[in-house]
Amino acid sequence: MEKQYVDVAIIGGGPAGLNAALVLARAKKKVAVIDEGRPRNAVTGAVHGFITRDGITPKEFRRIAQEEILAYPTASFVADTVISIAGTNGQFELSTMEGQMITSKKILFAVGMKDQPFSIPGLKEVYGKSAFVCPYCDGWELRDQPLVVISKGTVLMHFAPVVSGWTSRLTVCTNGPDELTEAQRQEFQHNDIPLFDSPIRHIDSKDGIVQQVVLEDGTVIPARGIFFKPELTMGSDLPRTIGCEFAETGVLAVNESGQTNIPGIYSAGDAASMMHQAIASASAGSYVAAVMNNELNTEAWRRNIKEVR
Repeated sequence: MEKQYVDVAIIGGGPAGLNAALVLARAKKKVAVIDEGRPRNAVTGAVHGFITRDGITPKEFRRIAQEEILAYPTASFVADTVISIAGTNGQFELSTMEGQMITSKKILFAVGMKDQPFSIPGLKEVYGKSAFVCPYCDGWELRDQPLVVISKGTVLMHFAPVVSGWTSRLTVCTNGPDELTEAQRQEFQHNDIPLFDSPIRHIDSKDGIVQQVVLEDGTVIPARGIFFKPELTMGSDLPRTIGCEFAETGVLAVNESGQTNIPGIYSAGDAASMMHQAIASASAGSYVAAVMNNELNTEAWRRNIKEVR
């Protein structure tokens, strides 16, 4: 199979990768987006909070984005999975599962995050329908309904006050020891929010809509929606395999320009941020793409100077 040569290989076709591809293609750079077509948000019915695209399905969002990007002749999409990366800044060699070879000057990891298998019975059946992870993305659709927040400890002390802005009918389940101080527990009492630390036995639902949360101690909590914090892992093992450093939060460690510790390799979107929103990822992809384009242009400029000398 013929090898493909590009300026930037973008691994991952979510909002960050797509917006990066658009910026780079408009800068006359050859760019390839390599994506296996299994986005994390495929389980949800709509993308929200994205101006001009509020309520669009994830599938339609990607279709429109690809159509717009492919209007530029230097852009291409590769429906495949990158399995190995070799080389250094200026000449990286990417191999895919289908045997394709791509040589790229720069690499952008826009691989996002993926959910670990859910340990709570019944959660999978409601995920993306009435159980969500981001109130900014899906809180409006569950506004003023009886909701359950599943979280604990430090994360809960941030998460619960945020979710409370969408409903006054809130209950917290920590699914085990709450990991809170007595002062923190009193905060929930002062805000009239019930707090249960019994493990969750199962979540009952009908057609994907939460009906009730049943605890091991027999407590039954009527609800129509859930917000929770899932366990996440990087969308690809490649960054770790090639030696990229990670932050304590589990995302890729990048500087203010999105550059990893490996020269020529960048990251944007959920893989490099805790701000898991489509529009935030798209914005990050746009910014990092501009940084990468500037670097490519500067390198070409300096090569020309050396050649003259």
